[in-house]
Amino acid sequence: MINKLELINPFNGEKFRELTYHSWQEVESLLITAGNSQQEWKHTEISERIQLVKDAMDYFHKNQKTIADDITRQMGKPITQSMSEVTGMIHRSDVCCTLAEDALKNITLTEADGLRRFIKREPLGVILDIAAWNYPLLIAVNVVVPAVLAGNSVAIKHSSLTPLCGKAFEDAFKFAGAPDGLVTSLIMEHQTTEQVIQSGLIQHLAFTGSVTGGRRVKTSVGSQFIETGLELGGKDPAYIREDANLDKVIPAVMDGVFYNAGQSCCAVERIYVHHTLFDTFLSRAIQYMNALNIGNPMEETTDLGPMAQLSGVETAIAQINDAETKGADVHYYRGNVPEGSHFLPPAILTNVNHQMDIMQEESFGPIVGIMPVQSDADAIKLMNDSPYGLTASVWTKDAEKAIEIGNQIETGTFYMNRCDVLDPALPWVGVKDSGKGCTLSTLGIQEMTRPKAFNMKFD
Repeated sequence: MINKLELINPFNGEKFRELTYHSWQEVESLLITAGNSQQEWKHTEISERIQLVKDAMDYFHKNQKTIADDITRQMGKPITQSMSEVTGMIHRSDVCCTLAEDALKNITLTEADGLRRFIKREPLGVILDIAAWNYPLLIAVNVVVPAVLAGNSVAIKHSSLTPLCGKAFEDAFKFAGAPDGLVTSLIMEHQTTEQVIQSGLIQHLAFTGSVTGGRRVKTSVGSQFIETGLELGGKDPAYIREDANLDKVIPAVMDGVFYNAGQSCCAVERIYVHHTLFDTFLSRAIQYMNALNIGNPMEETTDLGPMAQLSGVETAIAQINDAETKGADVHYYRGNVPEGSHFLPPAILTNVNHQMDIMQEESFGPIVGIMPVQSDADAIKLMNDSPYGLTASVWTKDAEKAIEIGNQIETGTFYMNRCDVLDPALPWVGVKDSGKGCTLSTLGIQEMTRPKAFNMKFD
């Protein structure tokens, strides 16, 4: 067993922190404490829970720069984007707080025949949140805050790339005066994580990661009667209709491609352009790409930093090579790219088709394929030709046509003239291989509860 987790800066390859893995005995003790804490916490008023969450968010506000620096050092996100992630996470939490009272109120049925009937939303217990590295605060907050608001305790097993973000949540709730064990960060290897899943000490599991990882989690859950929420991969399409305003479309869609080096489950990874706009769109998309500043992620002028993992670089290169072999043209970034194995030159691919991996499999990098289409019907067929279904966007001036198209797209979220963004008042869901379950919105808060029926007869 490896006792230490080394944190390596993907920009320069330097080790900047070392953490000790929790043993199973330590984890078991922490989970028992979390369970005991939850037994008390579930009896608190919702107003008290909301105040605790708000106080915890004050910690993130006061320590924004330190936490953002940690994000950038851990996974290479440009510092301006890391700073935005902290503020975005606080906003997401605030929205959940405004939704909590309505989401968690009793459902009262009409009294009849001397019966008083209502449905109460009971918390589940201890929630295990296995959180991903690419948006290490925003992904975790989707589970942590709704769970706490619903009366649960949370154990966070953050990615081995970004464990400091799990620790930040634990520190924030301690700062806010939370009961011991209400929010706990666990530093665990895979074997210990499997022991937790099978231990009987958790009542809900939330996982964010790859489809392969999601399948492993489901297998590990096995015969355990615990609910499992899975937010998995995406291959999200954008369709630019012939009436689209390219002055607005180009910066928005291409930002959806390249933001965070494309390491987003809802990044734009496929673009379909009406054939009458294709040449103009392509020329301006390449111009946008070549204007990116690639460099040191700790510098505020950097648009795109290193990729977090070498495996991500290798996947993107393999997809480019596969596409080239099958006839695609590759338009590479023409600017300067720093030396280092974690840097990948952005690329736009044309003459692509759905027999190529780049149009079928998740890229999770700063690359994208662009295809011309003849009609809405062609675009809809291609957008749905995917094992994934997280988000999809249509760019048009015609709202009625957008809704008509949206009703035919197999996706969890449909956008018109937006992409790569979450509205915390709306549910975050996926279909097909993009996962199961729901976070955010009133529905996501309710996902952290179970219904309990009260059926009372009065003589």
